[in-house]
Amino acid sequence: MEFGTGCVKVTPAHDPNDFIMGESHGLDFINIMHPDATLNENAPESYHGLSREEARKAILSDLEEQGFLEKTEDYLHKVGYSERGNVPIEYYLSDQWFVKMKDLASPAIEAVKSGKITFHPDHWTKTYDHWMENIKDWCISRQLIWGHRIPVWYCRGEDKDRYQMECSEPVVSIAQPQACSVCGSKDMVQDPDVLDTWASSWLWPFGVHDWPNDSDELKKFYPTNVLVTGPDIIFFWVARMIMAGQEFCGDIPFSDVYFTSILRDEKGQKFSKSLGNSPDPFDLFEKYGTDAVRFGIMLMAPQGLDVLFSEYRLEVGRNFMNKLWNAARFVQMNMKDGELPLDEIDTESLDLPERWILFRLNQTIDQFERRMDKFHFNEASKTLYEFTWSDYCDWYVEIAKTRFQSGDEAKAEAARAVAVKVLKNILKLLHAYAPFITEELWASFKSHDEPDLIVSSWPSKTELTEKMDEIASMEILKEVISAVRTIRSRMNVPPASKANVLVRSPNGSAGVLKEYESIVKSLAKVEDMTLGESIKKPDHSATAVIRQMEIFVPLEGLIDLDIERARLTKRQTELDGFIIQIQKKLSNDNFLSRAPEDVVQNEKEKLADMEAELERINSNLEMLS
Repeated sequence: MEFGTGCVKVTPAHDPNDFIMGESHGLDFINIMHPDATLNENAPESYHGLSREEARKAILSDLEEQGFLEKTEDYLHKVGYSERGNVPIEYYLSDQWFVKMKDLASPAIEAVKSGKITFHPDHWTKTYDHWMENIKDWCISRQLIWGHRIPVWYCRGEDKDRYQMECSEPVVSIAQPQACSVCGSKDMVQDPDVLDTWASSWLWPFGVHDWPNDSDELKKFYPTNVLVTGPDIIFFWVARMIMAGQEFCGDIPFSDVYFTSILRDEKGQKFSKSLGNSPDPFDLFEKYGTDAVRFGIMLMAPQGLDVLFSEYRLEVGRNFMNKLWNAARFVQMNMKDGELPLDEIDTESLDLPERWILFRLNQTIDQFERRMDKFHFNEASKTLYEFTWSDYCDWYVEIAKTRFQSGDEAKAEAARAVAVKVLKNILKLLHAYAPFITEELWASFKSHDEPDLIVSSWPSKTELTEKMDEIASMEILKEVISAVRTIRSRMNVPPASKANVLVRSPNGSAGVLKEYESIVKSLAKVEDMTLGESIKKPDHSATAVIRQMEIFVPLEGLIDLDIERARLTKRQTELDGFIIQIQKKLSNDNFLSRAPEDVVQNEKEKLADMEAELERINSNLEMLS
C-alpha cells in the first residue's frame, strides 16, 4: 500500500461522517470523553483522566513497548481549528435541543417557487432549493455563557424526601414555574444551554415589532418589502426567517431578497475582522469622503459577483463628488441676482442644447428606474455617473457658460432654468447613494416651499416633444467639437491658441454647425470656422471625418511644424527600439515559461500601447509632411 494501513477506524461519537455511518448501520455510539475532553471510563483504565493529547502519546508508547509498532511517519492532515480559541476542534457526542425542520421547510420552499418571494440575483434560488429540500433538523442549543437561555426547566426536588421518575420530564416555560406539577417541589432549575444566535435572529422581521401581540406596529411593518443581505447567510438567516414568518405570523416576511456582492481582498479572501484584512471604513471615509466610499463601492459591485476591493474605485467616487460639487457651485454663481429660476419651463421655446439635455435626462430616469426595479444597483449607478459626468457636466454646463456670457438674457435665463432643473433631478436620483452631499446641495437649490431632499418626490420626466432629428443634430455638434479637441491634443497645440477650422460637407449637411457656431468656437477654441461643399484641404492640415463631413485644421502658424516634426520623429525612433526589445522578449520561450503570468501579460499590454502610440505618431507625421 502507498498510504495507510488498510484499516479504517469508525468512531460514531467523535466524527460527523462516522456518526452518519453509525446511524445507517446501527453501530454503538461510544463516547470516550468527559465534557473537558479528558478520557472517561469507556477508555482503558490506564488512560482515564488523560487529555486527548496525553492519551495519544501514551498509546503510541504502549504500542512500541509491547512490540506492536512497526513504524511512524509524518504526513499532513487537515485538522479543523476553532477560529476564536485557536485550538483543534474535538467532536463530542452530547445531548442537544433540535427543531424538526421538514414541516417548516415545505411552505418556505413553495413561497420562493411560486414567486411570492424573489431572489436577486435569481441564481441563488437553486442554492436555496437544494438546501431546503435536503434540510436537516436544526440544533438550536449552545454551551456558552451568554445568549438567550433555553426556556426549559427541570425539577431537582431537593426540598422533597424522594424524587419521582415523572419529575424528569422537562417543563417548557418562558417564566420560571412556581412548582413541579408532579411532586410540588419548588426546586426548579433552568437548562444551562442557550439558544443558537440564529434561533433569535430568525424572529427578527416580527420580533422587533411587539410580537406576539397583535399591535398596530406589527400590522404596519410586517410583512416588509425588501431584505438586503449577504449570500453567505442564505441558510443561517434568510431561509429561517421565511420559515419563522410563515409559521408564527402566517405570511412571508418580505417579497424580495437582494444578495450583495462579497468584498474580498486582493488575495481573494473575504474581508474579516479576525483575519485583519478589512480596511477600517472610518479611515476610508476620512480619506475619500463618506459619499465617495458609498458610491465607489456600488460602482465596483455588480449584482451577484464577488468583488476584489480596490481603492481606485473610491478615487473615482471622490472625483465624481468633486465634479458634481463644482458644477453645482458654478450654476449657483450664475443665478441672476442670486435668485433661483422658476420651475416651469416652456420646452417648445427652448434651443437645441436645452431640449437635448432634458431629453437625455428623461432617458436617464427611464434607464435608472428599470435597473433599480431589477435590483441592478451597480448598473443604475453607472447610468447616473455617465449622464452626470459626461452629458451634464462636460457638455451642458460648458454650453451653459456660453449662454451666460452671450449677452442674450433670454437664452441665459433658459439655460439657468434648465441647468437647475436637471441638477435637482440628478440630486434626487443620487441621494440614496450619496445622501450627505446631495442634501447639502439640495439646500442651495430648493424653493422655499420644497421639503428636504430625503422626503422629496421621486423625479418625474419632463413633457417634451421628442424630435429625433434634433437629437441627431446635437450628436453631430458634439462629435465635431470632440474631433477638433482630439486634433489639438494629438498635435500638441498650445491650450491658449485658437485654431481655424474648415468643414467640407455635401448637400449643406453642416447647417447645425452654422446655427450653433458660437458653441463650436467656444468649446473647441476655434477662431474662425468656414463651411462649404467644395472647400479644398489646406497644406499641413490635420483631418477628421464626421458623418460625411471632412474637417480640416490648418497647423501652419498654429504650431512650429519643424519642432513638432523633430519631436515626433524622436519619439518614433524611441518606440521602434522599445517595440523591438519587447517583441524579442515575447518570442523567447525561456522567458514565457519562467516569468510569472502577470509579468508576461504586462509586457503584452506595454507592446499593444506602444504600437498604438506609434500608429498615431506615424499618422501625425503624415499630416505634417
